[in-house]
Amino acid sequence: MKSFKFSPAVKYIILSTVFFALMNAGVKYIQHIPAYEIVFFRALVSLIVGYALIKREHLNPWGNNKPLLIYRGIAGTIALMLYFYTLQNMPLASAVTIQYLSPIFTILIAGIMLKEPARLIQWLFFAISFIGVVMIKGFDVRITVPGLVIGIASAFFSGIAYNFIRKLKDHDHHLVVVFYFPLVTVPTIGLYTLFNWVTPGMTDWLILFLIGLATTVAQIYMTKAYQIEKAANISNFNYLGIIYALLLGFFLFGELIGAPALLGISLIIIGVASSTKFDKLAR
Repeated sequence: MKSFKFSPAVKYIILSTVFFALMNAGVKYIQHIPAYEIVFFRALVSLIVGYALIKREHLNPWGNNKPLLIYRGIAGTIALMLYFYTLQNMPLASAVTIQYLSPIFTILIAGIMLKEPARLIQWLFFAISFIGVVMIKGFDVRITVPGLVIGIASAFFSGIAYNFIRKLKDHDHHLVVVFYFPLVTVPTIGLYTLFNWVTPGMTDWLILFLIGLATTVAQIYMTKAYQIEKAANISNFNYLGIIYALLLGFFLFGELIGAPALLGISLIIIGVASSTKFDKLAR
């Protein structure tokens, strides 16, 4: 019997979800630091690390397709700012769950922007995963209507950013694409942060650095995944982040995992595994 192996793109996207989960926990942990300030420091760390990696590889940091790189940076900055807000104003699992609506927008936008519509059966697997998302979220009175709108908007802009990453695959190295994200974010958020400064404590400084580092690693793996594989074939794997959020929420913040959430986790795993298996058979 042949053993089942993930493709390189799937491995990359799974690794990215792990590091994004660590970022989520860090943002949630320092709720007393404003979201815009965390976004700024996250971007600053990514900018420094990203530039160092680019120089090591002897790449042109300014890229080839500057308009697309800037559009990707703008979309990513908006998505990140809105997402960090929801992380700090909702339970961790709920905020992450709403953010993981982004695969819906990613696939819909990819059909228009990249001419990469999902196969019909992939929509079925996607629906199974989405039902799991709904079951995990459940009904939470702590989520306000404005908060929900902000979360959905974050998912929408994430979907746009992911498609720009895919569109840049034939133009720029993945490290350059990653570098442009903080290159846009730092000057955009930096001025506002300067005039609305909240001084972090000693532990906060460490967590801010780790948030930036974890996000940089996550961005590198995510970008590589979207540049070597169709968006429809890997977007479902973003749902794994919900599982991590539930576990981290339970162990770090005391958020209980009920039976509906466990069933939802099972549906997500079924949807992701089925989509991957179908994609390998279809190749």
